[in-house]
Amino acid sequence: MSRLKIDVSYLVDQLKALLAIDSPTGYTDTIVRHVTTELERLGLEPELTRRGAIRAVVRGGRREGARAIITHLDTLGAQVKYIKDNGRFELVPIGHWSARFAEGARATLYTEKGAYRGTILPLKASGHTFNDDVDTMPVGWNFVELRVDAMCWDRADAHNLGIDVGDFVAVDPQPEFLENGFIVSRHLDDKAGVAIALAALESLLSNEVTLPVDTHWLFTIAEEVGVGAASIVTPEIASMVTIDNGTTAPGQNSTEFGVTIAMADQAGPFDYHLTKKLVELCREEDIRYQKDVFRYYRSDSASAIEAGHDVRTALIAFGIDASHGYERIHVHALRSVAELATAYVASPMEIERDVEEVSDIEGFTEQPTNEAEMARRANNLPKQE
Repeated sequence: MSRLKIDVSYLVDQLKALLAIDSPTGYTDTIVRHVTTELERLGLEPELTRRGAIRAVVRGGRREGARAIITHLDTLGAQVKYIKDNGRFELVPIGHWSARFAEGARATLYTEKGAYRGTILPLKASGHTFNDDVDTMPVGWNFVELRVDAMCWDRADAHNLGIDVGDFVAVDPQPEFLENGFIVSRHLDDKAGVAIALAALESLLSNEVTLPVDTHWLFTIAEEVGVGAASIVTPEIASMVTIDNGTTAPGQNSTEFGVTIAMADQAGPFDYHLTKKLVELCREEDIRYQKDVFRYYRSDSASAIEAGHDVRTALIAFGIDASHGYERIHVHALRSVAELATAYVASPMEIERDVEEVSDIEGFTEQPTNEAEMARRANNLPKQE
């Protein structure tokens, strides 16, 4: 199959709309409604779990041995840990991110009575008052606080405003879309992945591509706290490809261009055969790619395996600089990942026994064990009996 054309304008517009919706883990209802509406507009019939994870199935030639493309809607954020005597608020993070990147952030505090704007500040925020102490403050969540832009000078004021422990804090993304293709924003992890999935779906549906097996398009709501795909994977799904960020940094092979194919993360290696297929598709479709291994990283794939789902998993990523901080990506990677996603779901199913949850050894996969076998496979030569 020649790779499908991705509507980059649609992809970017979806990313802008997603970034405009606050969705820290635990406060995702609005973004779930937004994505559900868009899936319906594309002609699908999405299903929601009780808490709001989304499944939309594009029917193919068979139900069993289905494939899944998975992304997550939730982002990093914070919650009120404690109301201070001065009317400011101690915070705890939602997800794993450094308070270094929270300092100075504008944010919205969501309460039962409404929302308030505010700023996350170091405890010593005024150079005119604290002089050099401003520069020597330690970094950590114990050393920042939220100042709300309201009449809030003590604990009583906070309670009168309806602010309480556990209220959600959503940090502004502050996105910039540059003419040279770079996009700078918080929360590109994984709203860029969601936009990629929607753009891939739009291309498949508008081109009326016939799929060999059903494809489940999954959108989870608690990946940043490790839950992710634990309860959204159904028994007919045999393989699952996660779309998420790939970290570009010293010592990493990821870049902000093309597709980064993850070979392993902290949860272990990804499926050998599924990952190999994705690499081969990149070669066949002339999609730029690179491989990488992530030491301090996990995704929806890990949560699915840890929950006991017997699925093949892989991770295709858009390179992101300064992940979980002031993130930057490039449109080239977004388009490339969408192209690979469409090529994958349209490609023939090669491991026929995957239609069964449990079967005998017949048709079981093989991995090369010597140089001759590796050469045979590389050159597509028949196996010698």
